Amino acid sequence: MNHIDQLISNMCPDGVETKNLGDCVEILDSLRRPVTRSDRTAGVFPYFGANGIQDHVDDYLFDGVHLLVGEDGSVINPDGSPMLTWAVGKIWVNNHAHVLSERSDVALLRYLYFALQVVDVAGIVRGVPPKLNQKNLREIMIPVPPLEVQRAIVEILDDFNNLEAELKAKLDAELEARRKQYTHYRDRLLMSHVSTRPGVSLMALGDASIMKRGTYVTQKQMTPGDIPVILGGQEPAYYCDISNHDGEAIVMSRSGAYAGFVSFWDQPIFVTDGFILESNEWTNLRYLFHVLKNMQDSLHSMKRGAGVPHVRGEEVMKLEIPVVPLPEQERIVSILDRFDALVNDISIGLPAELAARRKQYEYYRDKLLTFKEAA
Repeated sequence: MNHIDQLISNMCPDGVETKNLGDCVEILDSLRRPVTRSDRTAGVFPYFGANGIQDHVDDYLFDGVHLLVGEDGSVINPDGSPMLTWAVGKIWVNNHAHVLSERSDVALLRYLYFALQVVDVAGIVRGVPPKLNQKNLREIMIPVPPLEVQRAIVEILDDFNNLEAELKAKLDAELEARRKQYTHYRDRLLMSHVSTRPGVSLMALGDASIMKRGTYVTQKQMTPGDIPVILGGQEPAYYCDISNHDGEAIVMSRSGAYAGFVSFWDQPIFVTDGFILESNEWTNLRYLFHVLKNMQDSLHSMKRGAGVPHVRGEEVMKLEIPVVPLPEQERIVSILDRFDALVNDISIGLPAELAARRKQYEYYRDKLLTFKEAA
């Protein structure tokens, strides 16, 4: 930062001039061309729309380095900044993204990529459907320091981006390794040589657990609160103020895209479109959960029906699962729960770590792109 401050002090002591974006870039929108999906021929060249790559086609319109700015108002970011895509190489662009090319004597395209990230364009989106038209795009005011200052800013912000990408790759690899390790031991502990292992018996899920059905209600019938409502998805659909189950439970979604999905809860919940499973004298509930997660693909494959698929409780309860003596179940649970906790810790920690890096990047980006304005 001291280097940047020194550059600004030396090269623009009286402030930084702001310019219209249209004076800083070449806008190549006249060369864009949309192609309907049915008329596209598959190929290797990226086909870009308002929010990134939509397809790959056999021809291209642009070659080189370009900055794409989403034209449709519907793809403006939550903070009001425009949707930006950095594109390198041969590409095709439809008429839903503006195509910007560098004017190297005025501004670095990469600098403008960062500068536009802090511009709120929500107020200049016009029409139905809303669009960031080329006229308003050209009139966006951008601070334009000398090229040497721009290069120094780009170097710092690119370093932040590269560090974030490296961190994400490392964390993703670590998470994937732990998931594979967990799956390996789960398969080995629960399913290997089921019929030949001593003390193992096969038992229908209906005999190894107690099943209860959820209570059908609509969201309008419920009062908002802090109790999760389980409605067929992988996450709570909403939250209410009453529960229909307290304590530990396994929940299996009954219908929809995630029919058969198994989750474990140890808090008050309200289950609507799903089955609630509790343990009986034969099973440890966490053991039962690990067994069912090991069968997750099979449970999903039991979906039936057109439109909204569903799984039938009667069929699910006939599934045979391996049941070992309770002390052995507890031993298996202690091993798998440790792996499960490790995976969950990384799953929670990964977004938190990336969010911290993103905030750090945004802090320095905003600081670097804030200048005293020239008179």
